Amino acid sequence: MSQPPRTRPPSAAAGAQPPVTLGLRQNLAQFVLLVAVNALVGGMLGQERTVVPLLGREVFGLSGYTAGLTFILVFGLAKAATNYFAGTWMDRFGRKPVLVAGWVLAVPVPLLLIWAPSWGWVVGANVLLGISQGMTWSTTVVMKIDLVGPARRGMAMGLNEAAGYVAVAVTALATGYVAEAAGLRPQPFFLGLAFAALGLGLSTLAVRETRGHARLEATTHVARADGRHDHLHGDLTSREVFVQTSFREPALSSASQAGLVNNLNDGLAWGVFPILFAAAGLSVASIGVLAALYPAVWGLGQLVTGTISDRVGRKWMIAAGMLLQAGALAWIAATTGFGSWAAAAVLLGAGTAMVYPTLLASIGDVAHPAWRARAVGVYRLWRDGGFAVGALLSGLVADAFGVRVAVWVVAALTALSGLLVAVRMYETHHRPVPTSPEGATNG
Repeated sequence: MSQPPRTRPPSAAAGAQPPVTLGLRQNLAQFVLLVAVNALVGGMLGQERTVVPLLGREVFGLSGYTAGLTFILVFGLAKAATNYFAGTWMDRFGRKPVLVAGWVLAVPVPLLLIWAPSWGWVVGANVLLGISQGMTWSTTVVMKIDLVGPARRGMAMGLNEAAGYVAVAVTALATGYVAEAAGLRPQPFFLGLAFAALGLGLSTLAVRETRGHARLEATTHVARADGRHDHLHGDLTSREVFVQTSFREPALSSASQAGLVNNLNDGLAWGVFPILFAAAGLSVASIGVLAALYPAVWGLGQLVTGTISDRVGRKWMIAAGMLLQAGALAWIAATTGFGSWAAAAVLLGAGTAMVYPTLLASIGDVAHPAWRARAVGVYRLWRDGGFAVGALLSGLVADAFGVRVAVWVVAALTALSGLLVAVRMYETHHRPVPTSPEGATNG
C-alpha cells in the first residue's frame, strides 16, 4: 500500500511558499526544469569537445600533447576546487544563489573562445568554464537529490546526467558540422552564447530553492538496519566530511577514486582522441561524430542505468562499468579506422553510463542529508580532478611514448579502479522498513 508523502506544512505567514514535499511526482515541474537547466550546462561543455583541441593544433600551432592539453588541465583543476567549495556554499547560502552565480560566470566563456588572440586566452576561458561548471552542475545534482527523496535517487541522477551528457554529445556533433562548413571560429561558439543566456534566465526566474527539502529529509532520516552509518549521523564538520568521503568511509572513498579515474579517461577522450583521429586522416565532421558518439551513448544510457541501480544496487554496476570502459579504451589503442573506433566509443559510453549516475547515487545513499551537499562537493572534487590528472598524464605519456601508449596506460588504470571497487566497496543502496507512515520513503 502506498504511503503518504513526507510534507512540511506551509507557514501561516502571508505569501508563504508551497508546502515542502519529497518525491518525484510531487516536485515534477521543478525536477523537469532542473533537467533542462542541466542540459544547458552540458551544452556549454559540449561546445569545446570537437573544436578546441583542433584550435590548439591548427590555429595556435601547438605541437606537443602536453601543451595542447593545458586547457583541460586548468578546467579540471578549476572545476574540482569549485565543486568542493560549492557544497559548502550551498549549505550556507542555499542552492539557487550558487546556481545563478555559476551561470553569470559562464557568459564570457564563448566570447573569449571567439576572440582569443593566443592560446593563453583559451586557457583563461577554461578556468572560467571550470568554475562555472563546478557551481552549476554540482547544484543541479544536489537540488534533484533534495527533491526526490531516497527511493528514486538513482533514477534522478540518471536523468540529470543523461540531460547533461546528451547535450554534450549533440553540441559536439553540431559544432563539428558547423566547423566543417564555416571554420573553427566564430560560428561554432554561437551555440554557447545561446546556452548561457537561456541558463541564466531560467535559473534566475524559474528555479526555486530546495534546501528546505534536505532539511525535511533530515528530520525523517531512517538509519540502516545494520548500523553501518551510525557514526555518520547528524552534522559533521567540513574537515570530517572531507576525510570520510576521501579516505576513511569505504563506500564514499571507493566512489571518489572511481570518479577520479572515470574522468581521467574522459580527459583523455576529450583532449587526445580528436588529435588521434585527425592523424589517421579523418575529416573534422567525422571527428565530430566520434566525439559525439561516446557522450551520446553515455548520456542516453543513464536514462536506464540510474533506474537499474535503484533495483539491483550500486556496487556491481560501478565495478562492471569501470571494467567495460577499460576494455573499450584498449580497443581504441589496438585498432584504427572510423568503424572500429565508433564501436569502441559505443562501449566506452555504455561503461560510463553504468558508472556515472550510480556513483552519485551511492554518495547520496551514504551521506546524511545534513552534510550531503558537502559530500557531493568532495566527491566531485576528486572526480573532476580526474580531468586534470588525465590531461597531464596522457599528455606526458603521449609526448614521451606516443598517443596509443597513453591510451593503454589509462585503460590499465581504469581496470585497476574497477577491481578496487569490487574488493573494497560495500552495497550502499537499501530500502529501509518504516516504522510509521510518517517515516516512510516515497518516490
